[in-house]
Amino acid sequence: MDTIRLDIQGMTCASCSTRVERVLRATPGVTAASVNLALETATVATEGPGLEALVEAVRDAGYDASEHVPGAPAEDPALTRSGGLVAVAGVLAGALMLPMFGVPLSPWVQLALAVPAQGIALWRFGPPAWGALKHRTANMDTLVVLGTTAAFALSLVNFEASLTHAGHGMLYFESAATISAFVLFGKWLEARARGRTTEAVRELLELRPATARVVRDGTDVEVPAESVGRGQIVRVLPGERVPVDGSVTEGRSSLDESLITGESVPVERGPGSAVIGGSINGNGTLLVETTASGGDTALARIAALVEEALASKAPIQALVDRVAAVFVPVVLAIAVATFVGWVAAGAGVQAALMTGVAVLVVACPCALGLATPAALVAGMGSAARAGIFIRDADALETLASVRTLAFDKTGTLTVGQPELRTPLDPDVLRLAVAVQRQSAHPLARAFQRAAPDDVPAATEVTEHPGEGVSGLVEGHRIRLGTAGFLERHGLVLPAADVPADLTPVWVAVDDAVRGVVGVGDALRDGVPEAIARVRSLGLEAVLISGDRQSVADAIGARAGISKVFGEARPESKVEALRGLDGPVGMVGDGVNDAPALAAADVGIAMGSGSQAAIASAPVTLTRTDPALVPAAVDIGRRTRAVIRQNLFWAFAYNVVAIPLAVSGWLTPMVAAGAMAMSSVTVVANALRLRLWTPARVDGP
Repeated sequence: MDTIRLDIQGMTCASCSTRVERVLRATPGVTAASVNLALETATVATEGPGLEALVEAVRDAGYDASEHVPGAPAEDPALTRSGGLVAVAGVLAGALMLPMFGVPLSPWVQLALAVPAQGIALWRFGPPAWGALKHRTANMDTLVVLGTTAAFALSLVNFEASLTHAGHGMLYFESAATISAFVLFGKWLEARARGRTTEAVRELLELRPATARVVRDGTDVEVPAESVGRGQIVRVLPGERVPVDGSVTEGRSSLDESLITGESVPVERGPGSAVIGGSINGNGTLLVETTASGGDTALARIAALVEEALASKAPIQALVDRVAAVFVPVVLAIAVATFVGWVAAGAGVQAALMTGVAVLVVACPCALGLATPAALVAGMGSAARAGIFIRDADALETLASVRTLAFDKTGTLTVGQPELRTPLDPDVLRLAVAVQRQSAHPLARAFQRAAPDDVPAATEVTEHPGEGVSGLVEGHRIRLGTAGFLERHGLVLPAADVPADLTPVWVAVDDAVRGVVGVGDALRDGVPEAIARVRSLGLEAVLISGDRQSVADAIGARAGISKVFGEARPESKVEALRGLDGPVGMVGDGVNDAPALAAADVGIAMGSGSQAAIASAPVTLTRTDPALVPAAVDIGRRTRAVIRQNLFWAFAYNVVAIPLAVSGWLTPMVAAGAMAMSSVTVVANALRLRLWTPARVDGP
């Protein structure tokens, strides 16, 4: 199955996006389709149709489509052209409104101004309205075209009579022109605001340098960054952006990774250190061996992740889509009923028609369609800038609802660099290190750091997640891990005095236990403050660890967590989660956390953790900063709150505005202004989320 992203042109309201989505889903071979009005994109899962077939389907529906280009340009030429169109429409409408302020205009002058104004309306809104009509449906453009055309046509009918009455009370050219001008102005403001919501992706993509300086035979050769192959050496001069992912082979410098990881403090990098493409080099020159370039870099993957997340739909959007599907036809029916009712009441055809036009114009569903996606784009974009990557809208909704946060210990609450705190016989140590040489587990790294020089090779090495590791070394069967792991193999553990706050690791050679070593790990800076912040959000914090209960209790006490589950194997971590007050979020970083991260209502993976952990979690933190955990919940809650506010005002606007228009309290001009500002208000409210930054959590 392939996934194809399309840029959609011509959508103006929720009815449009619903129509495009329905057309794409009806295309043979398409298994799923999702259209985002705020981003003007479509994501299509297809088992047959290619790009050309999907573009053709969208064009048949009255819109235009093209292959998605990641990251919109900083300045959209179409937006600039729209600004010019708005200016012209505004001047024409303003001139036609002069008689309202006592400035006389002859009917012929009004007609001369009204013709180009109506031409603008038909040129801008006519094609999509006609496309909708061909498919026996209606959208916002339909309402605008009907409203402006009705006012313009009625003025033409009255034009001859207006020549003898100076046009007073008989011409409605200003209504047609102001409707068009207000709607165009509102759509222009809305487009500018929507562009600002996508700045997170644009900022990420703009970090990618176009060229790289590859070292070949001692000479620097400038080549396109995407063409750099794995293993090639790239020179990065002071002040330049790193063009590739790689490892430093020579030189030392500090790198600014803030726009990638959210970490404001530059980090030191030297030989052997990994560097991220897009980060800014400090004062030193670096030689970097390439591990990834172009679309394979961490930056490119992050940008793709953000775009996919922004294109997703929140669960509540399904309700909006159902409403949008019937909204415009219902409004048309209300407008017709209003006209008939006013004529029946003796108001006259002209007054009834203008009242019906006001109903058509005021009831545009733009605000309704933008309420949810605009908030999602702004909120998830701000989270990305802070180093919090949320996979989709479902994850954000769940994140906002969590009541309990469960934390892993090693690598999450602790630094993840355990040390051997008690002695072990050197001969036993070299055997223990041998079976752990290839392991990435934090406890294995503690043994590796304490390794002697003469470590032998190991074979038949098997890792037992949450328990230990075994293998053959110099003809001996080596097992090391938890007490339960060794006991399950029939080994008898001697008495040992390991401090309660240290993790005991037992080592057995063949059929005899040869020793036990205590391993300790330091608490991360800022953990107690982060846990306090979790509690201030009304959440319960829980620690679930594979360590023995006494070690887990000691770490929990230092972190400020009272509810602690120790000696939890990967499967028992899942059982522990099921007994917590949900929805539950799980925070972890290791391979043994992957089942719990997947089983939790929402998993939060530390970016420095294993690939299994990151793949299992819908939320990823780009740095191991404990303050980002409560921050993720905070931005989730704020985004959900803005979505609810937007939907309330979008629905409330129509609940109030339509009856006012039906009763004659709104003129078409006022209706057009109110409709335009409703969309702008919703997007402006969403843009408040761009100001969000994680609450500062200071360590001791």
